[in-house]
Amino acid sequence: MKKVFVSGCYDMLHSGHVAFFEEAATHGDLYVGIGSDKTLLELKARRPINNEQERLYMVKSLKSVKGAWVNGGNGLIDFLEEIKQLQPDIFFVNSDGHSNLKEQLCKELGIEYVVSKRLPHGDLPTRSTTSLRSECRIPYRIDLAGGWLDQPNVSSLYPGPVLTISIEPDYDFNDRSGMSTSSRKKAVELWQVDIPVGDKEKLAKTLFCFENPPGTQYVSGSQDSLGIVLPGLNKLHYSGGYWPSEIEKRLDNELLAWIEERLWLVPLYPRHTGYDVLAGTNITTEGAKKLSDAANACWKAIQAKDAHAFGKSMRNSFEAQIAMYPNMVAPDIFEVINKHKEDTLGWKLSGAGGGGYLTFVSEAPIENAIQIRIRRGE
Repeated sequence: MKKVFVSGCYDMLHSGHVAFFEEAATHGDLYVGIGSDKTLLELKARRPINNEQERLYMVKSLKSVKGAWVNGGNGLIDFLEEIKQLQPDIFFVNSDGHSNLKEQLCKELGIEYVVSKRLPHGDLPTRSTTSLRSECRIPYRIDLAGGWLDQPNVSSLYPGPVLTISIEPDYDFNDRSGMSTSSRKKAVELWQVDIPVGDKEKLAKTLFCFENPPGTQYVSGSQDSLGIVLPGLNKLHYSGGYWPSEIEKRLDNELLAWIEERLWLVPLYPRHTGYDVLAGTNITTEGAKKLSDAANACWKAIQAKDAHAFGKSMRNSFEAQIAMYPNMVAPDIFEVINKHKEDTLGWKLSGAGGGGYLTFVSEAPIENAIQIRIRRGE
């Protein structure tokens, strides 16, 4: 029998985990590396519901599992020593657990890399730990173009918009990965379970003030709070202030569905601790104008449902960003971009991360990528 290896946290064990293990076990004897409590805290910025020994006990009890242990490392590749010792034939991952780092590691070690399609068992519903934690429905956000124009030192040089979408928490996005996780944590602290009913712009301003009390050294951009709180697609126009001077909103279901069908997120890794995105900046009027022009072009492309123009303007926005903030990216991020650039229409990094997720525009499915749902309203 071949040896098959999977790795994950497997908190709140559910039918989705069991179906994943059963699918993996069809390829051979299944061995499971479980993320430690420390690793889960580092990656997700929360403690597990069940501690590592409980999780190990439950996973080892499943008939599809040949053996299991708690990984001794940390970070996204916390299983490095264990996989070298096991020498499996196959490394099996879920689509939202896929990363270029894991795939590259398998190439170096001569291990077959297989990505599951995440199919539920029989008539059971699709399950995830995030869905079981659905008592908290506060969204994340993605900025599609114009990011950094919500900073006064950029938009004061040349005004322009930031385009954001509020996305449902279908995935437990990694902490510090450019999905506005820090602002979302403040929203959870403020509202616990979901965005309250009421004037959404006032609620977003409340969140912005709560996250940036008097004396805050680095003021988080308001696109984060607005992107989380305002449903749908939003165009936030900045003219040198922390708060936009104008907001345009789109809640048309057909338009939002068009966006959802063409956005594909490829996981990278969480932002590194101590990462300084502001190092080596080159903020200029010319750069701010390029960013503004790209965001305006992106807005027009989306309204026209022009996928090619959408991808090109998103790419132009990303290139304008990294020209002013070169520390946003690292060589391994460009490796992932180069892998997909010939088959996609455009791309950008999620937020100002240095990790997290690459967002691609494509009219055809992208292998091992995930898709999102845009929040429509209440």
